[in-house]
Amino acid sequence: PPGFVQSSCHSRIFWMKLNKLLLQGKFFQLEINDPYAGPVLLDEKLASRCGYVLSEDVWGNPVFRASVLGCHVANEADELFSLIVNIKVSSFSSMRAAVTYTYPMYCSYSSWASREIVCEENYMEVSVKTDVPAVSNDYTVAWMSALPEIQNVAYQQWQLMFVSPSGRKRITVSDAAKLGYSFNNTLSRVYLRAPYHSNESDVSVVSGVNMNMVTSTSMYRQRWLLLLIDTTVSCPVDGISFTDTTITWTVPSLVPTLVVQESTFLSKNILMGVDGQVIVNPEEKNYLLEHNKTHIGITIPIGAEGGKLKSSISGGVYGVIYSIDLFLEHTWTDADWQTTKYTVIKSITTPFMPQVPTVINNTLPEERLFNVAFGHFLPDVSLVAIAIGNVPFTLREAQHHTFKIYEAPFSNRTKGFILEVSFDDPYVLKEYVNRNETKYTLLINYTISVGAEMTLYYHSAEVECVIADIELPEAVGSCDEENLYLAIPTFGLHQYWNLYLGNKLLNRRVAVTNGYLPATNSTHLILQIPLFAVGVIYEEVSFQKIKARFDVALRKVRTMETLQTFSVTCSFNSSTFIICHPDGTIMVSAQMKTVPAIDMSKTKLRDNSCKPREYNEGHAFFKFHVTTCGTSVKFEGDHIIYENEISYEKETLSGQSIATITRDPDYRLTVLCYYRAKETLVLGAFASNPSTSPPFGSGTMVPRSNLAAYRRVRQALNVFSRVSKDESFVEFYEPNMAIFKRPGETVFLEVELKDKSLHAELYLEHCWVTGSPDLNSTPSWNITVDG
Repeated sequence: PPGFVQSSCHSRIFWMKLNKLLLQGKFFQLEINDPYAGPVLLDEKLASRCGYVLSEDVWGNPVFRASVLGCHVANEADELFSLIVNIKVSSFSSMRAAVTYTYPMYCSYSSWASREIVCEENYMEVSVKTDVPAVSNDYTVAWMSALPEIQNVAYQQWQLMFVSPSGRKRITVSDAAKLGYSFNNTLSRVYLRAPYHSNESDVSVVSGVNMNMVTSTSMYRQRWLLLLIDTTVSCPVDGISFTDTTITWTVPSLVPTLVVQESTFLSKNILMGVDGQVIVNPEEKNYLLEHNKTHIGITIPIGAEGGKLKSSISGGVYGVIYSIDLFLEHTWTDADWQTTKYTVIKSITTPFMPQVPTVINNTLPEERLFNVAFGHFLPDVSLVAIAIGNVPFTLREAQHHTFKIYEAPFSNRTKGFILEVSFDDPYVLKEYVNRNETKYTLLINYTISVGAEMTLYYHSAEVECVIADIELPEAVGSCDEENLYLAIPTFGLHQYWNLYLGNKLLNRRVAVTNGYLPATNSTHLILQIPLFAVGVIYEEVSFQKIKARFDVALRKVRTMETLQTFSVTCSFNSSTFIICHPDGTIMVSAQMKTVPAIDMSKTKLRDNSCKPREYNEGHAFFKFHVTTCGTSVKFEGDHIIYENEISYEKETLSGQSIATITRDPDYRLTVLCYYRAKETLVLGAFASNPSTSPPFGSGTMVPRSNLAAYRRVRQALNVFSRVSKDESFVEFYEPNMAIFKRPGETVFLEVELKDKSLHAELYLEHCWVTGSPDLNSTPSWNITVDG
């Protein structure tokens, strides 16, 4: 087929390359067409003995090379050479139903050097002109050891003498062929082809390079002629070194076994080539060709033009391998051989070089878009699947989900895979951080196919971006005569942050328990906080004036870090209050509830020296500590109760009548402060309400007066009341006796004024029933109101 075969002749070697694309999914074999015996299947043994090489170039194309002195090459006067190759292609490994393509190759080569040595991948070949002098004047040990054997050389037959550390071996050409050697002569030349590491070979180190050497003498005897030809050959078997960035191939400049008279050695020309092509100016391709008296060195940057980088996986690690096909041609002269052309063909492949893929974060915060580049990869790598947030997607599914994935070229002929994902995608993790920022995290798992083998490789990455896209809420405070108010935006509540009252989470249950009235609308939470509710802080307390503050902390949901405190502060005019401070200070503003009025400056606590700090006609303000002024303490359940009493002792006048005359009514007010026994911090004070028992320092004032406390008289009158059993008012209940009545049942009450004063009249204004002797206790039930 067109484009299937490319062939050429480089120096004295046939080159043929097959197009791998036309061999995909197929099997092939090569046959060498012997002019006398017909097609011969090419195998490894035949290849090394006959001067053939079957390999691949760095691109994977099959390559066939053959020496012009090969076994089946037609030779015309050592100048024109031809070889016919059969290429058999089949769809089956058994090669049945194969199609055969016959391909002739031609090569013209006449510029033979006196000696030419070829170091191929699988054989070493030396050819010499037969008209050169047989023996040098400087006899070597090998030559001297061969001389006693000449008497035994068969008449008109070539024989070979091998000299190795194990001794001498003289064999016929046919026996040598059985050992893998090939010896023959042409019109003007004799050649020997030897495999590497044969039993007759030896390894020596020349200038740090291991050389495989076969020391041999070819002998021919005819009549008066005895022909001895040195067919020694030596080729490098290593000399390759690697760094992270370069390959260096080193070959000795002078091989002592090939140059007997070293003083006459003169290097004439050094050429290098890549893939069979001579590189005239190596520096233009960043190759470095250098030489000195001992070495010839070729340095190739890894990834340089002419070679190939290939992706690979080793031990679950991604990496690359670089291969390049080099050859070196060194021409020199010396006194013995005149000119020697020394050619070495070397295919070099680096060890596996791990290259951890790079994840480049090109995220665009202003566009709220992740842009992640994943590379650098060679062209033989493809992206086959991706997982976002541990959710797998094929590339088609990813595109359908609005993920954007595309390839982008990078430097050095590499590429990368670009992934774009919106911050708002549900598979992106979001975390509230710092004060007003969100950390967006994109978890990625890449699945790529590597190389022609399509080996799967997995790589995970985590990309983060933190942006300030959260607006912290701002609260608005206000007050009325009895309450403080805080309006707090509900955005982000419970998602990013919570409200805390001290160290306690402020939820609806706590708010209701503390006496707050929470309300919400579409944008705000509105808290109504009574003046004496839990959590209110009293900054200033004076006579008839309270400066109160209420604080709510805004804390992160996860870390409990306080971001800011919402606060509202107001001043209130309050005539009556009791405040129990956490430090044990009690402040009381007591209102006069007597008729007629008393002198509030003469009120006192249990300790007569504890007088009011401030007062006026209707109020007295006391401030004292629970450890002073005669304050008593007792324990009740889980509470500590501190108690004192505000009192005013009335003044009496002695008269001649039985009745007692007083100018002032009796005034006593019990002050109680409740503290939880296990609490170490009190958050505020509570209203004086005897029906509740708040959890923190709360206070109440209990007035204790007799039945005449609210009468509009200045004289203590003799008033008597009792309850009749029925409407006849004949039988009455005993005093201090419990009376049980159903709701709505009639109560027959009799009130009698026993004073005989002509100026006294009895009016029944307000009558009620309580569950205890305390007239102000609750619950209570009205019997009469306003008479």
